[in-house]
Amino acid sequence: MKEKTQNYSPASGAVYGLGLIGAAIYFISTATGFWIGVLGFLKAIVWPVFLVYEVFQHLAM
Repeated sequence: MKEKTQNYSPASGAVYGLGLIGAAIYFISTATGFWIGVLGFLKAIVWPVFLVYEVFQHLAM
């Protein structure tokens, strides 16, 4: 039988978690209303997408 292996990196999870907390604090603190704060929290969940998008925009110049 073939043995199953898992590739799990707790360090990357910690970096994402800290980024999530930091992004949530930033987006919620700059919100002007409740629903903008909710949108800010949703943005905080997908913050790597915004980061990669901005990096690619600067690299294309």
